[in-house]
Amino acid sequence: MVISKKLSLFDELGGLATLQKVHKIFYDKLYEHPWLKHFFAGHNQQAIEDRQTAFMAEKMGGAVAYWGKQPKMAHRQMYITEELFDLRHDLLRESLQEAGVSNDMAKRWLKIDYAFKRQIVKDSIEAFYKTTWNYEKRVIIPKSWSDSGGANTD
Repeated sequence: MVISKKLSLFDELGGLATLQKVHKIFYDKLYEHPWLKHFFAGHNQQAIEDRQTAFMAEKMGGAVAYWGKQPKMAHRQMYITEELFDLRHDLLRESLQEAGVSNDMAKRWLKIDYAFKRQIVKDSIEAFYKTTWNYEKRVIIPKSWSDSGGANTD
């Protein structure tokens, strides 16, 4: 009797190499985007790519351990709106396409990514202020600042 083991999404995608390729394209887009780039100011792109790759590899069933913060804590001090999340999600979709990931695999990847939306998106500025401590540096980047280059932190 032959028992076939179903491949994980991680394996079906081609393992770490594919995740790294997608995340390189994706974070290049984020770091260049006139609005989203402000969330990454002062943060090493390669380090963020590596953490995101490990995080998604683990979520996709890869034998990779992720030791970083979970999404809710990693984004706690950032005021991320639905519009920002959707914009980020669209850039991820584009990145998957550019990396040559099949539509079926991309849909599965995006479904996993989308599952963390409620942990990241703040319903209102009031809700955001309730979820952060007074001593934490809050990051609020209005869309109008897309071309001005500045970020509001308090």
